Amino acid sequence: MFGNCQLTTQVISVCLEQRITVVYLTQMGDYKGHLWSAEAAGMQAVMAQFERQQDPVFCLETARAIVTGKVQNSRQLLLRLNRKRKIDIVAEIIQGLNNDLEAVAIANEINGLRGHEGAAAARYFKALGQLIVNPGFGFKGRHRRPPIDPTNSLLSFGYTLLHNYILSLILAEGLTPYLGNLHGSERKQTFLAFDLIEEFRSVIVDALVIRLINRKSISPTDFTWPNQQGGVYLQGTARKLFLQRFEDRLSQPVLHEDVVDMVSYRRVIQLQVRRYKQAVLNNTSYGVYRRPN
Repeated sequence: MFGNCQLTTQVISVCLEQRITVVYLTQMGDYKGHLWSAEAAGMQAVMAQFERQQDPVFCLETARAIVTGKVQNSRQLLLRLNRKRKIDIVAEIIQGLNNDLEAVAIANEINGLRGHEGAAAARYFKALGQLIVNPGFGFKGRHRRPPIDPTNSLLSFGYTLLHNYILSLILAEGLTPYLGNLHGSERKQTFLAFDLIEEFRSVIVDALVIRLINRKSISPTDFTWPNQQGGVYLQGTARKLFLQRFEDRLSQPVLHEDVVDMVSYRRVIQLQVRRYKQAVLNNTSYGVYRRPN
């Protein structure tokens, strides 16, 4: 739900009865909160989540898997985009990501993993900027709050949509979204959604954004002028186009290790949430999704 849209009491009642999660966003796409049925929560899974939170080995190894999956999938996207262009600095950054993966593999505490994840992300976004060929779109690095240019605006909007979809699946599986492994603090936030989005950022959103920019499907005039905080936001028909292309991306068929036939990315994300749930219930390793070559 974007902006000041309203639902009738009857619609809210049906959503609660059918266990349909309703996510509320600002007009610019920032997450505000969600409505869901508490009946969907499974106490067994939630209790297991609290138990795993007390297990430093489980938290560390799950966080390691998440960071590894994120960096590997980011590296894979750069390899694919640079296959024909052969930009030297991108090739150097790809090698740097290999070094980051080695560091992640031997990190012995979560703060160290977070540091390696941040370094790899900064390196990756530098390469991503080199792969934008549309002269109307510059990109010098990631700026989140607020997004200060059109490319950052598209990334932020896409990540918000993906976060909210993952959040709805977490709730549907009876997990609490507030207990993460890589992400966490004393503030109550949807840390598990922040965890599970990591392996899909480059796969779903970054690949889509680069395609839309380089094919000139979206132009710089499709964005608002910077507001008082310097934020730039997608507007009008271009936002509708992005939403449609995002849905198209989620519907794209791919392979997943847990099933024989090809499935949509939408289904892949659901399978990953279920993988995480089984890891929590059985105290086993979480297997991240790795994008095919």
